[in-house]
Amino acid sequence: MSSAATRATGPDHLWSVDEHLEDILTTVRPLEPIELNLLDAQGCVLVEDVTVPVSLPPFDNSSMDGYAVRVADVAGASEEFPAVLDVVGDVAAGQADLLHVGPGQAARIMTGAPLPPGAETVVPVEWTDGGLGEGPVTGMRARSLAPEGAEGHVHVYRSAQARAHVRATGSDVKAGDRALEAGTVLGPPQIGLLAAIGRGTVRVRPRPRVVVLSTGSELVQPDEQLGSGQIYDSNSFALTAAARDAGAIAYRVGAVADDAETLRSTIEDQLVRADLMVTTGGVSVGAYDVVKEALSHVGDEDEEGGGVEFRKLAMQPGKPQGFGSIGPDHTPLLALPGNPVSSYVSFELFVRPAIRALMGLDDVHRPTTRATLTAGNALTSPKGRRQFLRGTYADGAVTPVGGAGSHLVAALAHADALIVVPEDVESVEPGTEVEVVLLG
Repeated sequence: MSSAATRATGPDHLWSVDEHLEDILTTVRPLEPIELNLLDAQGCVLVEDVTVPVSLPPFDNSSMDGYAVRVADVAGASEEFPAVLDVVGDVAAGQADLLHVGPGQAARIMTGAPLPPGAETVVPVEWTDGGLGEGPVTGMRARSLAPEGAEGHVHVYRSAQARAHVRATGSDVKAGDRALEAGTVLGPPQIGLLAAIGRGTVRVRPRPRVVVLSTGSELVQPDEQLGSGQIYDSNSFALTAAARDAGAIAYRVGAVADDAETLRSTIEDQLVRADLMVTTGGVSVGAYDVVKEALSHVGDEDEEGGGVEFRKLAMQPGKPQGFGSIGPDHTPLLALPGNPVSSYVSFELFVRPAIRALMGLDDVHRPTTRATLTAGNALTSPKGRRQFLRGTYADGAVTPVGGAGSHLVAALAHADALIVVPEDVESVEPGTEVEVVLLG
């Protein structure tokens, strides 16, 4: 059983939102670190600091196509009195054997190429005649002529300060610097940095594998024909997308009918690819709420620490909830209610933090803020329940979207925030400052 279950006084105990969340977060442990190739590590969390082995850039190089020259040789250069220099050759990116630039000399240089010995600065090709003696080169002609031309002379029409258009060794990061801290989520820029400093693999906590399973004989898959009394299965799609948004590798399982044995078998089959299981539906007190029945016989529920407890929470929507662990590896399982809004709100409050905890993140919660309620009428909330209403947030104000009904999928699709009404508040007047959970 989960760690906080000993606090419960039985099936009629009313858990607070905070108690239920605390139980989840004290039970779920971060996944063990593994070494992954860079692209496989995208979205994962670093478990150790990464130190720079080689400075970036590793050598002085040009930030422009142009000419590498000595400062004294172009001092005072103008269009009327250009500096005329001997071109001693080309320096291309990746070139190992470098030319030496002496007095009165210049070397054509490409963007990213090493600054050759003797050179002190780079003049862009647009400041020259491109070695053709026809005046300053501009636009597309500058780019097309920069890497071409035989040795000869170049006219330079502007002076340049020392190390102008030169990227200095270590100007990005220096050898020995800390490139990334432990706890960093690896996105594209971080992957790029790791590659740039020569790291092909990195030690991370893997992205959690989350299996989402919906229950209900009335559920039909999208694109299929609806029969009498049937509805489309939207919960499994919404929760799978939400799990991916939270950083997980999520697998959606087609809706399972209201049959305990079928559900039990499906869950046991899915455990092989699950670090976390999420079910939706079948957790209330109805005659066909089979999740309770099925989960009371899954895997190693008799072993110490195993089993799923079903609870009533002092919240709206989402009063019925289930939490525990199943199977030989004690895989965490969260059982959410079946109404679409209830399941999504429950995911944001409980499942998303569990996923982030599995990833090893310190901050597992959505950001919250205070906002002024803008509404035509006062909001009402049941006494003793923490209510989460959908809303839209902008510029310090939040506006309710739709009503309190837990079936209002269309209103949920237009919301980007949850308005929190505390347990001891039964009415909130327009203009009141309220707590808001920002949904991204």
